Amino acid sequence: MVGLSPKLESLENALSQMGSVLIAYSGGVDSTFLLKVASGVLGDGMIAATASSAIHPSRELVEAEKNARILGVKHVVLNTNELDDENFVSNPPERCYYCKKELFSKLTALAKRYELKYVADGSNYDDLGDFRPGMRAVSEFGVRSPLKEAGLTKGEIRTLSREMDLPAWDKPPQSCLATRFPYGTRTAREELSKVERAEDVLVGLGIKQSRVRVHGDIARIEVPKQDMHVFLDEDISGEIVDRFKALGYTYITLDIQGYRMGSMNEPLRRES
Repeated sequence: MVGLSPKLESLENALSQMGSVLIAYSGGVDSTFLLKVASGVLGDGMIAATASSAIHPSRELVEAEKNARILGVKHVVLNTNELDDENFVSNPPERCYYCKKELFSKLTALAKRYELKYVADGSNYDDLGDFRPGMRAVSEFGVRSPLKEAGLTKGEIRTLSREMDLPAWDKPPQSCLATRFPYGTRTAREELSKVERAEDVLVGLGIKQSRVRVHGDIARIEVPKQDMHVFLDEDISGEIVDRFKALGYTYITLDIQGYRMGSMNEPLRRES
């Protein structure tokens, strides 16, 4: 931790200067780390808020609530309504902007209700190099990103989180369920529920990191390459096929490229 002390000190100083903050808490490694540090600096001047809606796996909310209890911080659950916005439902490449606009508008109102000076998210320095339309909403609502401001990368946050023995230090990246569908495919509540249940099947089989990308009646499974051998077990692959077909998928495939973040953005990269 010695080599990261200046960045950690910079983060603590930024939080101290903020005075009070409402943190958008997903339960992931970045926001859990931010929650821990902010709690130590601000005490009761910090509250965590987690969004609950059809686009978020219910297991993520359960885990966020559990982590908040472990850390001993005040935690509120906020209902968001992305599916009421046609701009989001039509699923354009800038879908994430409309999602974050809905979230940050409600977080801003909640911060005012609790008389907190700022809203902050868990974006880190690595996020500067990714395709993230939601950053536009961050700017519009004046949301702070203290981890990014301190120059902390994902790897550094994991290192610090492990040394602090935080519950989410090794948690795989998560994303909303709308990312499972190609751009232009309308986001429907029943399809979100179906893909959540499909991924729950994989979680139940001990597959820690996965995505089920949906292309019509095809379920394309992404897992890290080191986990692909699991699918060679006929009993396991047979159970996955049976349970996915029971959900309504006709074809179940394993993507031999393996899991990679933002694979639905690949057509956009080819076009550019």
